[in-house]
Amino acid sequence: MSAREDLRVVVVGSGRVGLESARSLAERGHDVVIVERNPERVAAAADEYVATIIEGDAARPSVLAQAAPGRADVVAALTNTLGTNLAVCLAAKRLAPEVRTVLRTTEPDTAEFEPFVDHVVYPERAGARRAVNEIEGGEVVRTIEALAGELEVIEVTVAESAPVAGRTLREVSLPRGSLVISGAEGEHVAGADTALTPGATYLVAAEGDVIDEIRRLFRG
Repeated sequence: MSAREDLRVVVVGSGRVGLESARSLAERGHDVVIVERNPERVAAAADEYVATIIEGDAARPSVLAQAAPGRADVVAALTNTLGTNLAVCLAAKRLAPEVRTVLRTTEPDTAEFEPFVDHVVYPERAGARRAVNEIEGGEVVRTIEALAGELEVIEVTVAESAPVAGRTLREVSLPRGSLVISGAEGEHVAGADTALTPGATYLVAAEGDVIDEIRRLFRG
């Protein structure tokens, strides 16, 4: 499936995360159905004109079936109740085995749910990363993309006295779980001959447990 292909997405829950997700999906041209059991939220979502609205508890298979998961590409359970979200994803797979399921968890440890759904998201992690960016302000190591798991894409500027300053990627030993994505101009994919120039900024993908090591190598 192309990432640019228009999708039919069933979003369960129209609270803060669900409604914002529905807005973003609609803006990108996707066909969105919202299932919401709270009458006030149903009314608020209807006023947005971003999705077809179904009122009811999607944890009940008879209600979820009204959203036709068999015709959907994705069912995203985004309520603030973990049990509801898990029940929705399991029911969606039973009703439509080929549909992709996305579960919002309220717990930072997502591993125990991964065997039961296709994707697990913990929105608070993304929010925290964005907050840290703003708190640090002028910092020269900045998260530019928050992903669902521990992987981060950061923007980092090489300091004059950094261990990697003036060396090529072939000459440095980056920690396992990290990868320099772009060269200083941001116009090409970094390779072994890419020089890490002091004062230049690079994009680096790194797992969470090696971010501090990347900071030390690039900042000293």
